[in-house]
Amino acid sequence: MRTEQGEAAVGDLLVVDVGPVAHGGHCVARHEGRVLFVRHTLPGEQVRAQVTEIGPGGRFLRADAVEVLRPAPARVAPPCPWSGPGRCGGCDWQHVGLDGQRALKRDVVLEQFSRLAGLDLVAHLGRDVVVEAVPGDRDGLGWRTRVEFAVTAEGRPGLRRHRSHDIVPVDDCLIADPQVTGTGVLSGSYPGATAVDVVAPSVGEPVVVPVPDGPVPVLQERVALADGDLELEVSARGFWQVHPGAARTFVSTVLEWLAPRTGEHALDLYAGVGVFAAALARRVGPQGSVTAVEGDRTATGHARDNLAQFASVEVLRDRVDRAVRRMARSGRVTDLVVLDPPRTGAGRQVCRDVAALRPRAIGYVACDPAALARDVGYLAEHGYVLRDLRAFDAFPMTHHLELVAVLDPP
Repeated sequence: MRTEQGEAAVGDLLVVDVGPVAHGGHCVARHEGRVLFVRHTLPGEQVRAQVTEIGPGGRFLRADAVEVLRPAPARVAPPCPWSGPGRCGGCDWQHVGLDGQRALKRDVVLEQFSRLAGLDLVAHLGRDVVVEAVPGDRDGLGWRTRVEFAVTAEGRPGLRRHRSHDIVPVDDCLIADPQVTGTGVLSGSYPGATAVDVVAPSVGEPVVVPVPDGPVPVLQERVALADGDLELEVSARGFWQVHPGAARTFVSTVLEWLAPRTGEHALDLYAGVGVFAAALARRVGPQGSVTAVEGDRTATGHARDNLAQFASVEVLRDRVDRAVRRMARSGRVTDLVVLDPPRTGAGRQVCRDVAALRPRAIGYVACDPAALARDVGYLAEHGYVLRDLRAFDAFPMTHHLELVAVLDPP
């Protein structure tokens, strides 16, 4: 359908010069004054872009680069045959080398902090921001230990196109852990299923779980830390970091920055199955305490089992905003807080109430740079200052990354 101005319609081909990268796996271009968000391209390229979607009110267009007229130096041939316009939407940057991908992610982090937190990160930290590799992948491939494959009406598993419910049948997934594809899931048939989850845990054999009717097993995940391994149970359909090196990397970074002391009191918010709470409990000892707050019923049940060995740990099943508000109103104080919220972030109210607890340090683990930047801004309103930040390429070939930050009171 053509826009009111008649300038472009879905399916139209436009030749555009591509500008900077934007958050979300695309770059920004302009055509006759209108913004295009273009996938499968790079800053500095000239491409022929096909319009795939018109934004609300015609304010912007989404498009795919279907022909590269002037390539950027960082462009490479995608390793996956299902990557590209109209194909699988799981990977955003297969047409970019790993160094180039990480440079793009760095630019997104800097732009989001500048725009949403009012921070020049490089100046604030006194150093450049580098998106670091996470141990455990194979040159950016073979890392995803949990994959949900969509299933066609005929029962064949595949992956969805970008911003679409359409399913692309595939014979392989290069970012999946070889144990995932080694189950034979992609050659199987799952009539009646809407999806099929495959998990390759760090302990035990991979499992295949048809959705919605398959039995959901409880798995074991191991996190190797300097002071000993943690082993935790987690549902095959529950939340766990999908990169094999992610949990260890993030927990180790948080512990290093917070430096928990014997006898301190800590709060683990959005605690999941309790990995941060367990690590904190070992550091604060029986003289201290840890309160873990998680809203999901299944995750809370696993957290109680995982943390039962620590008498000083309390597990609360509650919404984080409600629990923290209650703590703040009661005048409670704590020494340390760990925030590991979903992609949407913690939000203004949670940041305000966390600050009211007067922790000496806040560790924040984020899977979205925009949400983290916004929440760093909210915490700054209450005096908390970003002390340090690390960015990790926990999702190579995609636009996603993980960040760990630490904030201190004035």
